[in-house]
Amino acid sequence: MPLSHIVLPVDFSEKSEGAARYAEALHEKFGSRITLLHVLPPPHYEFGAMEVGGSVLEELFRNRAEQARKDLDEFESGALQPEFTDRVLIEGDPAASIVKAAHERGAGLIVMPTHGYGTFRRFILGSVTAKVLHDADCPVCTGVHLEEHAAGAIRFERVAAAIDLGPQTERTLMWARRFADSAGADLKILHATPNLEGRAGEYFDPDWRRHVEASVREDVAGLLSRLGFDAPLAVDSGEVPATVCELAQEWKADVLVIGRGSAAGVFGRLRANAYSIIRQSHCPVVSV
Repeated sequence: MPLSHIVLPVDFSEKSEGAARYAEALHEKFGSRITLLHVLPPPHYEFGAMEVGGSVLEELFRNRAEQARKDLDEFESGALQPEFTDRVLIEGDPAASIVKAAHERGAGLIVMPTHGYGTFRRFILGSVTAKVLHDADCPVCTGVHLEEHAAGAIRFERVAAAIDLGPQTERTLMWARRFADSAGADLKILHATPNLEGRAGEYFDPDWRRHVEASVREDVAGLLSRLGFDAPLAVDSGEVPATVCELAQEWKADVLVIGRGSAAGVFGRLRANAYSIIRQSHCPVVSV
């Protein structure tokens, strides 16, 4: 189970505090080492085309770096103990630096909020988080309600794996299974089929849902047989992100695992429904 090392990017916002509590819970469950990472963007990120003299700009940036180091040293210092936490300050592009740090440190997981203050706060899914999801080779754990989830008791008792029977299905299932086995959790597989009823000019067999579900169950059974394990399967039709999230919530999943693809190959772009699932999910989402 590749959770021996977690990279935790923070911008010192409340959402980062929620992500930190979640990473701490993962540490307690799996004994993970945590790299607490703050990326300090170069001066031009913040000051842009402002006409500021070189010496003034250097002084501003130096003061900002000193404050960032202080904030990083103090961030969750009571919870994230030095024996399992490295506090790292890097200057550079936020998303690229996060991905590079995760790769260089052999991280098995990046835990980060969807957005927060400063460089994280862009649209519904922050631009930094979106870039990390696209570029990172390792799984990324995020969620719109991550800080709310972390405010209560954090459990890893029910793991849901949403699959589409595409190229990433095996990888998604194996990661979810290893996570569930390591956590002593129950695993359930979810599959959503698009609802094609009501399209003008097209005839549908009234029993199409039953036929589609039977086909999906047959395919999943063959896949699980090949992978050498078994798990219950929930199948429903409808708008895919909403249906996946509804199935996960009905089962009261603590973690939802979805396929994302490898940045190195043709499936490097985030799968079409992943953003929507992350935005709608009631629990944290691990994109594999």
